[in-house]
Amino acid sequence: MGRRPARCYRQIKNKPYPKSRYCRGVPDPKIRIYDVGMKKKGVDEFSHCVHLVSWEKENVSSEALEAARIACNKYMTKHAGKDAFHLRVRVHPFHVLRINKMLSCAGADRLQTGMRGAFGKPQGVCARVAIGQVLLSVRCKANNAIHATEALRRAKFKFPGRQKIIESRKWGFTKFNRNDYLKLKSEGRILPDGVNAKVLSLVNCSVASAYALVI
Repeated sequence: MGRRPARCYRQIKNKPYPKSRYCRGVPDPKIRIYDVGMKKKGVDEFSHCVHLVSWEKENVSSEALEAARIACNKYMTKHAGKDAFHLRVRVHPFHVLRINKMLSCAGADRLQTGMRGAFGKPQGVCARVAIGQVLLSVRCKANNAIHATEALRRAKFKFPGRQKIIESRKWGFTKFNRNDYLKLKSEGRILPDGVNAKVLSLVNCSVASAYALVI
């Protein structure tokens, strides 16, 4: 028996139903990789960031997330190069979907119970997404921002509902605007932290610079 269409599970109706010691036998999500591309490149490497933002409150299946990741990764690898971007899937599928399997063979009417005991068995997993929540993010250099926008436009076709592509004003995946980031960096107040960055207060900044001079 194949999967039901995603339209059967698109609406957020009940409480979250995560995998637990009570909810067993849940199939693994289709998406296993959430960071693609040059995920180890430092914060200074990629200045631009483009987001794919959900414009509906809905469930997004793990199959849809995996299909979108593959589509976006394939386009960016072909047009920008495999070492010219970092793609991150920003939602994780924790909500378990259920199905009340019905028999369709001959003599099934003798065995089926209909709506009696209709609490189904786990069938798959999905992510519960809110309006304005980021689904995918791509950080890259300024000249590849147009490719990132097109890659996310292609990934949009893998999701139900409406999404918007928004080019961020922030520096990469950080919380600082690009102009503010460059200003803080020129003052020596940016402390790289993987794909993110911390900002030093003026007191800590002077201590750090003095320590650097000693070393």
